[in-house]
Amino acid sequence: MDILLLITASLITLCAQYFVTTTYNRYSKIKSKKNITGFEVARKILDSYGMNNVYITETVGKLSDHYDPSRKVIRLSTEVFHGNSISSCAVAAHEVGHAIQDKKNYSFLKTRNLIIPFVNFVSYAGYLAILIGIIFASQNLILIGIATEIIILLFQLITLPVEFDASKRALTELKNINVLTTKELILSEKVLRAAAFTYVSSVINTILQILRLLLIFGNSDRD
Repeated sequence: MDILLLITASLITLCAQYFVTTTYNRYSKIKSKKNITGFEVARKILDSYGMNNVYITETVGKLSDHYDPSRKVIRLSTEVFHGNSISSCAVAAHEVGHAIQDKKNYSFLKTRNLIIPFVNFVSYAGYLAILIGIIFASQNLILIGIATEIIILLFQLITLPVEFDASKRALTELKNINVLTTKELILSEKVLRAAAFTYVSSVINTILQILRLLLIFGNSDRD
């Protein structure tokens, strides 16, 4: 059962990555009819909200796009920043969705940002505890590992509405600024839905990891 859970978790992760990558790549080949770039989409939406204090910069990497609430900066990957594809427009709008959440003091975003440093520390310490606990069959360390995984799960559950809401706002704003056709908006929704699947898969993986640790703890307890 332990091995089955591990294989299942690995397959879910691989499927999620494949789904996101293939969807993004498919619609990155379809150019928007108005030839608008990700940067222009982001700037238009921000300006419509009077958010001149939010800057847009280019960053390295693929699908490395994110919003930095501490610096009020939207960082778009080179492909999204300069690209005029459906994928570029959708991703850029999604990141602006997070900036709008920040402006409106969206509670889930505020909570997530507040606990990120703690969760990062707990995640690192938890994996170390799990590794040592499994090697030495230590019940106490495995229990610590289970506790940290539960904290990570709670963080991921808070992240879900943040990401889904940002995508919902993205579609709304793409309609409002009228830069995509009706068909292009439907395709944009597919890109955003694929991206959301990665967060759902993370939640499922963490639940499977908790079940796996409970099995290990149970076996250790019987020994």
